[in-house]
Parts: sequence; C-alpha cells; structure tokens
Amino acid sequence: MDNKNISFCHKMSRFISVFLLFLVGVHHLQAQEKFIFTPQWTAQAQFAGYYVAQEKGFYKEAGLNVEIVHPSLTQPAMKRIQNKESQATTLQLSQALEIVDSGIELVNILQTSMNNALTIVSRRGMNPLTQKGARVGIWASGSSQLARCVNIKEHLDYEWVPFASNVNLFVAGAIDATVAMSYNEYYQLLQTGLPMDEKCVYRLSEHGYNFQEDGVYVTRDYYNKHRDQTKKFAQASRKGWEWAAAHPDETLDIVMKYVQENHIITNRTLQKLMLEEILRLQVDRDSGKREFRLRPDMVKKLSQLLMECEMLKREVTYEQLIAQ
Repeated sequence: MDNKNISFCHKMSRFISVFLLFLVGVHHLQAQEKFIFTPQWTAQAQFAGYYVAQEKGFYKEAGLNVEIVHPSLTQPAMKRIQNKESQATTLQLSQALEIVDSGIELVNILQTSMNNALTIVSRRGMNPLTQKGARVGIWASGSSQLARCVNIKEHLDYEWVPFASNVNLFVAGAIDATVAMSYNEYYQLLQTGLPMDEKCVYRLSEHGYNFQEDGVYVTRDYYNKHRDQTKKFAQASRKGWEWAAAHPDETLDIVMKYVQENHIITNRTLQKLMLEEILRLQVDRDSGKREFRLRPDMVKKLSQLLMECEMLKREVTYEQLIAQ
C-alpha cells in the first residue's frame, strides 16, 4: 500500500473514531439527561417561563435535554409522574400538601407563585359571601381544596356544581356563582360581556387566604437520584421566568406558538391578560420581589387550615417539601 492510501486510511480511521464518539455522546445525553416536564394543565401563559426557557435555549445551556409534554384527560400530570413518564410537574401548594398526605413524597424544586389567584364570582352584582346556600360551580378535579375550605370556614353552605374547564354553566345562568382563577376564568367571564363589578368578586387573597399556588415538584425518590439535574432544571426555569418578566411581548409570541401547536381554543388578548396577572402574582407582597421560594409560614398556615377542614389527616411540614 502506498503512502497516499495509508494517509487516507489514517484520516478515515480518525474520522470514524470521532464520529463514533459523537454518537456515544449524543446517546449519553439522551439516556442520561432526558427530562420530561408536564405542567398541570394545557398550553397557556400560566407556563410561559418554561416555554421561554425551552425556546431561548436555557435548558440546553444547562446541559439538559428537556421535553415539554402537556397532560390529557387520560394522562393527567400526576399520573405521568407516578408512572415515571414525566420527571416534573407544576402543582398548587394545596394540591401538593394533599398528595404528600396521601403518601406520595414530593420535593418543591422551584416556587413561582407568591400569591393566591382564586376568586368566587357571583351573578347579579351580589357579594358571593351573602349568597348562603347558592349553587356554585367548581372544578371537577384539581385545585378546589381552598374553595371548599372557605365554604366551611365562612359557613356558606354552598351547593357545589362540578364543571370540567370552562364558564358555560355560569354564563348560561345555570348556577349562582363560580370559582375562577384571576388569571384565567375571571378574564373569560369579562370577555363574555357579562356585567360584573368588584362587589360580586370575592378575592381570597384579600380575605386572609393568600396562600402560594404554583410550584415545580418532583418525587422525593427522583430528586434523591438526580439532584444535579433537578437543580439545573429549576435554575433554567427561573431564568425563563425572569426573561419573561423583562420581555413580555416576545414572551407572548412564544406562548401563542405553544397554544397553536397544541390546538388550544383561546386568543391573544386572553393570553396577554393571563401573562400579566401571572407575573403580578409572582411578586411577594412583603418584599416586593420575585423570590422564587416556598414560604415556611404559608406552608404551616395552609396545612393547618386543610387539617381543620378535614382535607388532611396530618400536618405536612415545610421540611417535608423542600430539597434536603
């Protein structure tokens, strides 16, 4: 074999070696760093920071291979977590406490909400707390714990009427009032043109029920085995939310991309209002800052409230929820 052929063979050998190393690296990344995140609901501005982190490459910069997979009716977020099909999800604090009480250990790796968004909206301009025994719409599943506590603590004797995900029952006049998130159903109601003023809106955050809501959770078992990965995900997600707060218009473009890809029936105006309200709820009232932390005082107070209302069998502590 002449020198030219030998040189060519050496070059090909080096190329094949480098290519094989590349394939091994890609396989390692896919096998070791795949991180599936499933928010608790369908695509909307409530999850804008995670979409930003994905689209701006913050997860990739952190060395993570993140996939955002939204839940479905047959595959809710917590079911995916329990089946190990997803690694992280978002939950309201009240939901997380209830799940931990049921025996599933969770770790809060990032807290985004610092304030409560739950409202009760009444028809005919009436204060919801004056409508004893009213027929009130409530979600068939999910974040209904606090509303049910208010019903008990304020002696309202509401007749709960379950609904899936919209405000049709209220608009049609089939119920007297409805629970609504200030960033979602409340704006849907405003868009219908129904006459409403503040006296018919009971905001729980203004009446002693200002408990934190959305945070990111993984199982304790997963956290113990993948601490570095979960910390990177939390840091990159926080970066996404901070970027969203600084660039709301571009963030809205990103949100609408996810909305359209997931075939969600909504509109840009509603998503803009949702984003503004979500970002407002992230600012702690005491410090005036986005702190991205679970507050021990809120965990203790909410856990005690849920126990009083017989929704928890035992107190769930702050220490049980945080990374240790």
